Amino acid sequence: MEFDRIAHEAEVDRNCDAFLKVLPDLMKTDAGRVALMRKEQVVGIFQTIEAALRAGGARFPDRMYSVQEVTDEPLDLGVLSHVLGFRPS
Repeated sequence: MEFDRIAHEAEVDRNCDAFLKVLPDLMKTDAGRVALMRKEQVVGIFQTIEAALRAGGARFPDRMYSVQEVTDEPLDLGVLSHVLGFRPS
């Protein structure tokens, strides 16, 4: 199976939108942990990013999933974000 980068990016974007909608509830129960997302659903909560990535790879060999830290802190992409003009909201 060939990896479809465009489809994966679309999956990640949809998952991000869905994650932001459920983030307030997740902050109450899972702050600091990591959500494994697939098809706009939280399919697992893990203690670390590494654990979430391992689980995603094992469960979804098509790699159509994403992980997101359960935090309300703005994302800072570092120097690259400033060079490209991105600003955390």
